[in-house]
Amino acid sequence: MINKVGQIMLYVHNQDEAVNFWTEKVGFSIISDENNGQGMRWIEIAPSKDAETSIILHNKELVAQMSPGLNLGTPSLMFFSENLDQLHSKLSDKNITVGEIVNMPSGRVFNFADREENYFAVMEKK
Repeated sequence: MINKVGQIMLYVHNQDEAVNFWTEKVGFSIISDENNGQGMRWIEIAPSKDAETSIILHNKELVAQMSPGLNLGTPSLMFFSENLDQLHSKLSDKNITVGEIVNMPSGRVFNFADREENYFAVMEKK
């Protein structure tokens, strides 16, 4: 039986730029930065060092070459924040594309885009 989500694979065109975006702009931490010595690098990031779920940043082109049939599309991710207004302002101040805060039946939410124009959502969860 599956009891939690461990890692989410995010395939990106530029790993260094993606790491910079997630750490410098969004505030995530690098958990590990691994390289198999044969050109395959993967970087594990998370909102904090003790987060239960992390994101693995993979090189999209390399993975496509290794596994041609793999779906390399961006997963639809919903993050949670205890202070949605503060996060929205912080991301806006860092010149990140952010959507308006909207009220949904499940709570207030907005979306934001990384530098590769992948969109992610954030919901207020206290």
